[in-house]
Amino acid sequence: MMPLSYCTNVHPAEDLAGVLAQLDRYAEPIRRLVGVDVLGLGMWLPATLAGELAASHGLRTKLRAELDARGLEVYTLNAFPYGGFHDDVVKHSVYRPEWTDERRLTYTIDCATVLADLLPDSAAYGSISTLPLAWRTPWTPADDDASTAALTALTGVLDAMATRDGRPIRLAVEPEPGCVLDTVTDAVRWLAPRVDPRYVGLCLDTCHLAVSFADPAAAVAEIRRAGLDVVKVQASAALQVDEPNSGPARLALADFTEPRYLHQVRERTADGVVLAADDLPQALAELPARDAWRVHFHVPLHARPAAPLSATTDVLRAAIASLRSTVDGTLPHVEVETYTWSVLPETAGNGGDTALIRGIAAELRWAGANLFELGGVR
Repeated sequence: MMPLSYCTNVHPAEDLAGVLAQLDRYAEPIRRLVGVDVLGLGMWLPATLAGELAASHGLRTKLRAELDARGLEVYTLNAFPYGGFHDDVVKHSVYRPEWTDERRLTYTIDCATVLADLLPDSAAYGSISTLPLAWRTPWTPADDDASTAALTALTGVLDAMATRDGRPIRLAVEPEPGCVLDTVTDAVRWLAPRVDPRYVGLCLDTCHLAVSFADPAAAVAEIRRAGLDVVKVQASAALQVDEPNSGPARLALADFTEPRYLHQVRERTADGVVLAADDLPQALAELPARDAWRVHFHVPLHARPAAPLSATTDVLRAAIASLRSTVDGTLPHVEVETYTWSVLPETAGNGGDTALIRGIAAELRWAGANLFELGGVR
């Protein structure tokens, strides 16, 4: 079984001191509460910090020692947000810089350099998740060419690192509604003719998968038919709204309307057409709401939202089952990524550190029991 981690992009930190403080304040208490000797972290390093660490072997050695001392290990990095992920308003800025911008390539190479020194000895590979090129507009054929060139340059770096270290660092491109690579189908069609599958594959975010109303088994099969791998899974759940036009549903959804993150909405009509809104306020104002909605709002895996809302954890379960059946029981890296604790209606403005620590620990225990059929997470 490959390791299960939780993503540290839930914690605000923009420098090394802040990241080290996270380990004491959150990660180690979560490990103790889960009851394991070693806990996986899917680390988020903002670009400025990734650059500092990449430039200093001494700082990388220090970070590795601090992780080891607390019973923490890192197999995967989340290099989707470039920085400022806890600003008051994030929205579309999370998709910048795009893969057409040399800063994105530099950041990703820096992350690979850092991850190579953080990987535990038992790791077969390291993974880095990244954005699906850019938000969908504006986008041109020239942007396709620039992004292809950037990924080709990255592959050259990763190949040299794998030759040196004996194990690869692999990039996991993460389809997301509203982006250039909106769905798994979009990602497969774009990536398959352009990338070296030894070093570039997909990150399957199961919240995004659910929002697109994709069939998990069909998505996994499509990726494999194209000769690509699921390098990483972000274990996440979206909001499900079966009757979005009802008064109780609209009142409940209003509680999830918040200014920091983008919450794309999809409505699948009775004839299978998927209607789109780029954010929840737009959906409430413009979508017909005659059929079920799915909302890009990561909700805790273990805690079903109050009726009339629900969560798409069945999509997550089905995706993991499909992956297990196609790879002889060996799973890619799995990272619990509920970055929205600070903006959930139940926790916004209250609960504090104790509620967050208990909540993440409960998610990890849920994932261990429901996805891996284990009592623990490792």
